[in-house]
Amino acid sequence: MKSISFVLILAVCSSVCQADDDLKERIKDEHARDADHWIYNDIAAGFREAKRTGKPLFVTFRCVPCQDCLSFDGEVASGNDKVKALAAEKFICVRQVEMKGVDLSLFQFDHDLNWAGMFLNADETIYARYGTQSEQGADAYNSVDGLVNTMQHVLKLHAEYPQNKSLLAGKRATQKPWKTALDMPTLHPNLRKGGQTTRSNCIHCHNIHDAEHEYWKQQGTMSHDRLWRYPLPENLGLTVDPQDGRTVRSVAPDSPADRAGVKQGTKLHTVNGQAVSSVADLQWVLHGLPNTDGQNVTIRFEDGSTGRLALQAGWKKTAINWRGSMWSLSPKLRIWMPPLNSFERDEAGLDEDDGAVLVKWINQKEAGGKAAIRAGLRQGDIVILVDGKPIARGRGRFNEFVKLNYKVGDEVAVTILRKEQERVVKLPLVE
Repeated sequence: MKSISFVLILAVCSSVCQADDDLKERIKDEHARDADHWIYNDIAAGFREAKRTGKPLFVTFRCVPCQDCLSFDGEVASGNDKVKALAAEKFICVRQVEMKGVDLSLFQFDHDLNWAGMFLNADETIYARYGTQSEQGADAYNSVDGLVNTMQHVLKLHAEYPQNKSLLAGKRATQKPWKTALDMPTLHPNLRKGGQTTRSNCIHCHNIHDAEHEYWKQQGTMSHDRLWRYPLPENLGLTVDPQDGRTVRSVAPDSPADRAGVKQGTKLHTVNGQAVSSVADLQWVLHGLPNTDGQNVTIRFEDGSTGRLALQAGWKKTAINWRGSMWSLSPKLRIWMPPLNSFERDEAGLDEDDGAVLVKWINQKEAGGKAAIRAGLRQGDIVILVDGKPIARGRGRFNEFVKLNYKVGDEVAVTILRKEQERVVKLPLVE
C-alpha cells in the first residue's frame, strides 16, 4: 500500500508540475522559471499549505504580458535575495497569473494594477495589501525595500493574531454579486469562453473593472464617483514614504491632513481602526468611503497621537489616465493617441510643455474609428487642442478629458496639425 501511495503521489506531482510548465510556456512567464518557492497559479493549494504550516499566505497577482511593473515583478518572483529569503522561510507564496477562478469577494484590490500583492491568514483573514500605481508611473510607490518592510509588519500582525482581529475586520468588504470573473455576465464574450489560458484569452485584472463599468451602465448606476478608485494619500494632503509604507513624508499646507495637525515624520498605526502596513492599506480604507461631505478619516499614529481629517465633497477625484479600464468607458474613440516625444514636438514646432498627441492608429473596424475617419481624422495627424483648449501632458490625457466631459451623441472639435497646416475636425462621439 505504501509503495502504491508513493507512486500515486509522484504521478500527481508530475502532472501538476507539467501543467505549471505548460502554462508558463503558453504565457511566456519568464520570471517564474527560477521561482521554486512559489506555488504556481493555485490559490487553493496555497491555503492548504498555510493551514498545514501555520504560516501566513502571500499571494501576488501579475499580468504577465504587461510591461508596467516588469522589473519589480522580476525582483519579487526570483531576482532579489532579500525578498526570496523572507518569502521562502516565513510565508506560503502563490504566484497567480490569471483571474479566471479567483474569488472576487475575498481578493479585492485595485484591479487596474499590473502587479498586486495580498497577505492573508489561512482562515482568509486579510492582513495587508501591497501595490500602488498612479499617473506617476508603475513603480512610483513599489520597491523591494517597501515590500520587505510590509512583509515584516505582516509577520508581526500574524504573530499577534487572533488578539488583533478587530484591527483586520475592515479589510474584508461586502460580497460581490458574482463569485469569479467568469460569472460576470458583462465580461467580454471572448473572455467568458474559458478554456486553456494563453496570452490572447487571459483575463487581465483590469477586465474586472471593464465588466463592472458595463454592469453599472446596464443597471443605470454608472457615475464619475465610481471611477475614483483607491485614492492616494495625496488626496488627504499627505505623502507616505514608499520605502516604509507608513511614515508621513510631507503634509500639504491647508489640506485636511494639515488642518487635523498631522506632522511630518509620524508613522501610521491604524486608519479608521484598520491596521496599516502599506500605502495600499491606506488606499483600501479611502476606497470604501463615499465622495461626499461629512466623511472623516481618523488616523492613530505609533506614538499614540491621533488626527481626525474632515473631508469635503469631491475629495476622491483623481487622475484615471493611467488606468487600463479607462478605455472601456464611453464614449469609445478607438484611436491610439500617445503624447509626442521630444523629436516629434521639435519637428512640429511645438513647445516642450505642449500636451499634443499623435494619431498613431485608428481602429477602422469599430464604430468610433469609423466615425473618426468619416469626420476627416487621419493617421499621422497631431492633435493640439480640444474644443480650443490645450491638452494636459501625460499618457491618456486626451481620452481621459473626452470620457469625463462628453457623452455619446456629443461632438468634440479637435484642432490638428497636418503637413504643418492647422485645421479643425469635428469628431462625433459614438458607443
